Formats: sequence, C-alpha cells, structure tokens
Amino acid sequence: MSQDTAPPKLRLDKWLWHARLFQTRGLAAQMVEGGKVRLNSRKINKPAQAVRSGDVLTVTLPGGVRVLRVLGLGTRRGPASEAQQLYEEIP
Repeated sequence: MSQDTAPPKLRLDKWLWHARLFQTRGLAAQMVEGGKVRLNSRKINKPAQAVRSGDVLTVTLPGGVRVLRVLGLGTRRGPASEAQQLYEEIP
C-alpha cells in the first residue's frame, strides 16, 4: 500500500483525548501505558499506537469499562457534541 492510499490514522493517546475520555493527553498516555486500553482485543501499552476508523477500543475508566467503535479521528479536541461523533458505544 503506498503512502497516498494508506487509511488515515491517529495516535491512540491523541484520539482518547480528542474523544474526551480523558481530561489531558498525558493522562490518556498514562492509562494506555498502564494497560487500561485494549485495541481490537489486544492489550496496548504504547500511546503512539495508531488508531483507525472501525477499530474497537475497550477502555477501563474509573466509572467502569466502555467498549467503543472508532467512527472518526477528529482534528482537534472540540466540544463534547463533536467528540461524541468520533465513536459509538458497543453494549
């Protein structure tokens, strides 16, 4: 696959921050490094891991475990209404 046809991707810590799952990007990185995030059922410990549309994330948060399908990558940390467009909750 050439560089031009590669699917868009974003760092996992950045996506978690854009999606407003964590208040800071640093906290998102700590949670990834601490094994609190799975990507497509695989435990991830590198915040720079690439995330793409269609990926499924399992995130352990203080309020419980959330399973999310990535719908978009986002370009910034916008308002909550914008962040909610980046994923769908999987029951």
